[in-house]
Amino acid sequence: MKLISREFIRTIAPQLDLLNTIGGGVAQPKLHVNKRPKGVVLHVAMPSVPAESFHVVLKDSQLTVYGEYKHGPEDQLAAPLFVQTLDLPRNLDLASINASHENGELRVAIPFRDATSREIDIQPGS
Repeated sequence: MKLISREFIRTIAPQLDLLNTIGGGVAQPKLHVNKRPKGVVLHVAMPSVPAESFHVVLKDSQLTVYGEYKHGPEDQLAAPLFVQTLDLPRNLDLASINASHENGELRVAIPFRDATSREIDIQPGS
């Protein structure tokens, strides 16, 4: 009498591999922010993680960067490798954010807004 079918084992094996990977860790992310003259650059280094595993999401003024692990490209099940949420200040141009991945590092560049100022006319009181 078989209690566990081969099909069940084939189905559960990727999930067990995923849980084992999470328990053992794939990579330790290294995150830092550099302030540059034209804006800021967020660096997330995870050398063993492919570019398609990274995600960058902007909602209002919160930027969330996360990585996920999938056993296969068509798998529905994914596990988070890391999640980092940053509250962005008002002096950054959120409409001009761009991200790139090169040499195992995700780079998110956020330029400063134009710091134009204008003088406000003071109206005489009545």
